[in-house]
Amino acid sequence: MTLFLVRHGRSAPRSGVPAHEWELDPAGYDDIWALRESGRLPDRAAWFTSPEPKAIGTASLLTDGEVGVMLDLREHVRDSTDLIEDFPAVVERAFAEPERSAYVGWEPLASCRERVSRAVEGILAAHAEEDVVLVGHGTAWTALVAALTGEPADLARWRTLAMPDLIVVTLDPDGRPGTAAG
Repeated sequence: MTLFLVRHGRSAPRSGVPAHEWELDPAGYDDIWALRESGRLPDRAAWFTSPEPKAIGTASLLTDGEVGVMLDLREHVRDSTDLIEDFPAVVERAFAEPERSAYVGWEPLASCRERVSRAVEGILAAHAEEDVVLVGHGTAWTALVAALTGEPADLARWRTLAMPDLIVVTLDPDGRPGTAAG
């Protein structure tokens, strides 16, 4: 079994609107279609997505099949509309101190990791005989891969994730991760 973690396509930020409400930027559709045509995603799989519009939009451009929407696959909650000058530094602080909120209105990263991990464990248990594609978010997927592999979060990979992008986690027959590749 293989777990395919897709980071959503390029979003269209709107001033005064929290990131979890942003839609896809139509200028980035070609990048999503390129991923669809790349052969990197399985022909047959169980598909699930975060409920955020940019993730749902990405999933709908990647597959014509059914896609389940799961609330707990949402991104690290960031209920702020502030434009953060050094966003990567704040996210890195969230990883360094996961039990604390790294910024006003942000959930502690540990809560995100636990929520997403629990959801993915349920999905993998229900679909143990097939590949799984999850469409979501870079920070959530970085925290998830660290939880699955028991390795520290790969912040270098997080910094270079494109929109869209793909992380592939190979799982053994018991659902334990073998390797993660981007």
